[in-house]
Amino acid sequence: MATTRRDRKRTKRRTLSVRSSIKKGSLPRVSVFRSNKHIYGQIIDDIKHHTIVSFASSQLENSAGDKKAVAQLVGKELAQKAKEKGIDRVLFDRGSYKYHGRVQALADGIREGGLTI
Repeated sequence: MATTRRDRKRTKRRTLSVRSSIKKGSLPRVSVFRSNKHIYGQIIDDIKHHTIVSFASSQLENSAGDKKAVAQLVGKELAQKAKEKGIDRVLFDRGSYKYHGRVQALADGIREGGLTI
């Protein structure tokens, strides 16, 4: 199903609305991308415009289970990598996605991994 120009504009507006509510620069943010098959998370430093840590479901060795369980594992791995870099607090940037399902499972995995959102 092809997206129309109106749909792309609406998605872009929703993304910018969510990102404008995040106080940039105070803490690194976790950016989420969700495709039909995989979920990706990356921790970004907005001051330096640099990706500190990233992890994706395609990097998991054992990705058995439903997509929500896989997203939670990705969140745990992302939090573990961030802890190794010395990060303990982050802001959650859900982008244009609603905070439910796989996006919520990723956030829960980050919290279980020891990061504060």
